[in-house]
Amino acid sequence: MNKFKAYRIHSNSSQIHSGFEMLELNDLTSGNVIIKSIYSSINYKDALAATGQSKILKKSPLVGGIDVSGVVESSEDNRYQRGNKVLICGSGLSEVRDGGYAQYVRIPGQYIMKLPTGISLYEAMAIGTAGFTAALAIDQMQNNGQIPDQGPILVTGATGGVGSYAIDLLSNLGFKVIALTGKRNQADYLHGLGASEIVSPKALFMGDRALEKGLWAGAIDCVGGELLSWLTRTVQPLGNIAVIGLTGGISINTTVMPFILRGINLLGINSADSPPVLRKKIWHRLATDLKPQFINKIVTQEISFEQLPEMFDAYLQGQSIGRTVIKI
Repeated sequence: MNKFKAYRIHSNSSQIHSGFEMLELNDLTSGNVIIKSIYSSINYKDALAATGQSKILKKSPLVGGIDVSGVVESSEDNRYQRGNKVLICGSGLSEVRDGGYAQYVRIPGQYIMKLPTGISLYEAMAIGTAGFTAALAIDQMQNNGQIPDQGPILVTGATGGVGSYAIDLLSNLGFKVIALTGKRNQADYLHGLGASEIVSPKALFMGDRALEKGLWAGAIDCVGGELLSWLTRTVQPLGNIAVIGLTGGISINTTVMPFILRGINLLGINSADSPPVLRKKIWHRLATDLKPQFINKIVTQEISFEQLPEMFDAYLQGQSIGRTVIKI
């Protein structure tokens, strides 16, 4: 096989640099399946990894990109044959093994999923880790008893990929969804996904009591920090908060009172290391009862592979809306 293009990240204790390189298969981390990449996507985590804003890579160098969909080129794993359409989301890509920002990916078969019936290679990356994470959060909330009749669900960081899909999926299940965002100019976008109300962070009364007025039956939080602390005080009895993001900080300041007096639940959502059985379940739901209704609205741009590096700053600065799909 001839050399192929990859976006590779080099990191050491003092600096990080990344860019396009021409690689051979032997340059990639080990695996028994080779995939010809067709699509990838950009996540906040990808921007952190490529720019060194957070230590994502556990080894160096690595090809970036935590998501990829494509076609099996060759396989030593009898579960996969040449021509199979497959996807990978998370599973250590761009952390401990080379990721999806390459024309070819080499990976152990246990991290691969065959493309579910009802989803195209493009849709798999339009959904990607963001949509998978939103679906996983909703699945966990439902497992914990969350139903529409309990009341509204607040989605924070609503214009991002996870937030956008959370609104789409929740509203399609019959939940009333309230979107929290500082981007008032995106109200039409959020209403179009199914949000019934838009709330600005500037309008919030945070308070400082151990328990504030219960406002939401549950929440999907993509921000963390002070906002998550406030959510623990304002979710109604028996409500679930799915904890996903950290753009607002990694610390949480709360008391035991919401837990022992209201019985609220904090549900940690770890999409990257979901076991295969759960991963298969969630992708099946994304192809059936949880299939997004507004993929074409949430994907706000499709870019070429060459345009990838210029996109990272927008994600880090909170300027991105929805999802960006990359044609490899």
